[in-house]
Amino acid sequence: MRLGELLPGADLAPSLRDLEISGLSADSRAIKPGYLFFAIPGHKGDGLDFASDAAARGAVAVVAQRVAASAPPLILVPDARRALALAAARFHPRQPTTIALVTGTSGKTSVVAFLRQIWQALGHEAASLGTIGLVDKAGARYGALTTPGPVELHEILDAGAGRGITHLAMEASSLGVEQRRLDGVKATLAAFTNFSRDHLDHHPDLEAYFQAKMRLFEALLRPGQPVVVDADSDAAPRVLSVLRARGLEPFTVGAKGETIALLEMRPRALSTALRLRHENQEYEIELPLAGAFQTSNALVAAGLAIASGDAPARVFSTLSRLRGAPGRLELVGEKNGAPIFVDYAHKPDALEKVLQVLRPLAQGRLIVVFGCGGDRDQGKRPLMGAIATREADVVIVTDDNPRSEDAAAIRAAILAGAREVDPAKASEIADRENAIRSAVAGLGLGDVLVVAGKGHETGQIVGGTTYPFSDQDVVAKALGLNRKDVA
Repeated sequence: MRLGELLPGADLAPSLRDLEISGLSADSRAIKPGYLFFAIPGHKGDGLDFASDAAARGAVAVVAQRVAASAPPLILVPDARRALALAAARFHPRQPTTIALVTGTSGKTSVVAFLRQIWQALGHEAASLGTIGLVDKAGARYGALTTPGPVELHEILDAGAGRGITHLAMEASSLGVEQRRLDGVKATLAAFTNFSRDHLDHHPDLEAYFQAKMRLFEALLRPGQPVVVDADSDAAPRVLSVLRARGLEPFTVGAKGETIALLEMRPRALSTALRLRHENQEYEIELPLAGAFQTSNALVAAGLAIASGDAPARVFSTLSRLRGAPGRLELVGEKNGAPIFVDYAHKPDALEKVLQVLRPLAQGRLIVVFGCGGDRDQGKRPLMGAIATREADVVIVTDDNPRSEDAAAIRAAILAGAREVDPAKASEIADRENAIRSAVAGLGLGDVLVVAGKGHETGQIVGGTTYPFSDQDVVAKALGLNRKDVA
């Protein structure tokens, strides 16, 4: 593709407009002859520092936000991140015709998984993209980021559309929105789940985190497009104000919802009976998922399906067949009649909700094994320790992904919060496999165990190395089973 076609708004010399570009990258190590290099300014460095390396590898031009010495021609743009996203969309031009972007602190992964299942049940060629990777009818291909970088993202979109994918449900993380990774995506509708503490290792405060999410609605959607909002979220009034100011069409769901009203919710052991109203029609549904938060996620997904054009009655008929996303309150086995769950909860609010959902199942003790990740928000560690000790009977603090931090210091911060509530409830087993095995070995009739924090993950990051590790596999081994034999 010609450079002038990739950067139509840039001030290009005539000699550059017809320059053929064979690829794009913001990583100088990925540059090949004929590539265009985007020098992205970051928190810890500037891509312009690697322009000479990109040139040595064959970059024919550098796109940047400021002037600097550079061997290839330098092209100035106001926003290099946005320029890369739009160029990637032009270089890989095919996209599914219906794309739903889902933002919020918790629930994004479940919502996109549920929406994919609803669409597929209704006959659409559908996929989901996010924390657990790309999932379509062929299976799952795991990724490293909730929202991939723009070049990888548009390669995925282009290839998916080429395979016939018409409907895509996609997670939109605050970092992905803020860093312009989604600026080239042709979104047709969006959703907001909820808002609570997260990503304060990146955002300076909660308000900055909230505003990063709001950019999805303020900059990436067009007036008149529908946005589904969980009306029961504390942040819903602020979100709805943003939507109205932008001219977007709110579509509210939940007990306070006007579009899909949750009239009644009757929790059962591992399911939830729902009574809903939509356009003066009531529906009775047996949702095969436990917990008010999963009901909220299912209603957001149903709202997206209806807002994208599917018949309400047909959408609601699919909810009784929904399956939970991997690592989201996933029942992975039992011992002595005690169920064992794996959940991705790694934020204070998420951990509290999971423990509250499981409490009614525990005729005996509610046991939780969890840790906190290194190089992430340090302030949440004592908060999560306190929550675990308030909501559970037995708390085993262990390692999560310590990354470059001292694992013992992370555990100590969690235990400090736990012991302020009840020192007798909390103990420490550093090795995660040993912690899980110990918890499983101690299970008695009526107990419930949840292993929290890593969910679907298949690795543990210690220092700069990722070691193979799966909570589900460890539970299976502790039960003397093969993974395929686990519940």
